[in-house]
Amino acid sequence: MKIKKKTKNAFKKTAVIIITICSIFVVVSFISYEKPDDNFKVSYPVISEEVENYRHIVEKYAKKFDVLAYENVLLAMMMQESGGRGNDPMQSSESYCGSRGCIDDPELSIKQGVYYFSKTLQDADDDLELAIQSYNFGRGFIDYVQGKSGKYTIEIAIDFSKEMYDKDPNKSKYRCLREGARELDACYGDIYYVRSVMEYREVLSGN
Repeated sequence: MKIKKKTKNAFKKTAVIIITICSIFVVVSFISYEKPDDNFKVSYPVISEEVENYRHIVEKYAKKFDVLAYENVLLAMMMQESGGRGNDPMQSSESYCGSRGCIDDPELSIKQGVYYFSKTLQDADDDLELAIQSYNFGRGFIDYVQGKSGKYTIEIAIDFSKEMYDKDPNKSKYRCLREGARELDACYGDIYYVRSVMEYREVLSGN
């Protein structure tokens, strides 16, 4: 009988210890628990204050050149081009005079940028993605696409960039900043320009 009592007591003590350990584990787990939102926050592109400050000028010329419906696209392009900083926020000198740095007035930059976009959109038969990429590559990209598939794709943008880069004997002028672009030998322009602009447009459209 004494042995049975000892066995029961030992069993009870073991059970108490197990329950205590489990309770401690639950309490510690609860204390250290963090909500998934704290660890896995979705990051969205941020639109700079400088870009938003130019909205009224973009709207002015978007009305003038009949592309007001694309106001947020134009702001997104500005964000991708410069973040709204500098004297040529739309980086439109090349389309204006054929070389970089000839525009030093932000309003002229925006006027030319909006005008040039309106022409790419027209030439691209309202294919928005083709028009956006052509703003970066130049309007020769439209002829290239229309002679191939007839519609913008990222694959055709990469092919065009590779061909243009390969043809240019002076490769030292290409910074090739996009991750993966150098490995593809696609350093002409920005092969992921459309993707970035569309991400910025989504943020702007949600404001």
